[in-house]
Amino acid sequence: MAVESDVLDELHRLRNRVPQLTGSLAATVDGLVLAHDAPGTEPEGLAALTAAALGVAHRMAEATSRGGFRELLLRGADGYVATYAAGPAAVLTLLADGRVNVGRLHLEGRRSGARIGELVAAHTGLDRGRVPAAADPVPASAADPARPIGTLPVRTPQRPAHRPSPQTGGHRRPT
Repeated sequence: MAVESDVLDELHRLRNRVPQLTGSLAATVDGLVLAHDAPGTEPEGLAALTAAALGVAHRMAEATSRGGFRELLLRGADGYVATYAAGPAAVLTLLADGRVNVGRLHLEGRRSGARIGELVAAHTGLDRGRVPAAADPVPASAADPARPIGTLPVRTPQRPAHRPSPQTGGHRRPT
């Protein structure tokens, strides 16, 4: 697949620009690996976790009226995991050690995400240069075409049909 080698080249260039990167992965929004440069990491598992985190991030951004997904940053005791939108159909996940310059990580991650988005769009025929919106249609490869990209089915809590009325006289202990 031509897109895989082009994306892998971009991941290698990214690693040269940010030496503290310990791994990188480009995947579709539904968790399929496009390319990876993540030694010591299971790429399929990381892609699946990225898709799950992306779904939660989309839902949180929607619930808080923050607009469409752009990026997600996780800081652990030993480093960072950063995920960036790469067009409407892909995401870029970066693993970095704890001493990385987070500003540089964001700068380079956003640039590479945009480039990977262009590569995927050119290969799949999606609109290039368009900013993805939360309501973009799901690519044909996704399981449920009625659901927007990166969203998970969410069960909305229902209010009870009746409200219990407070009892007068307080609570009595049985004797």
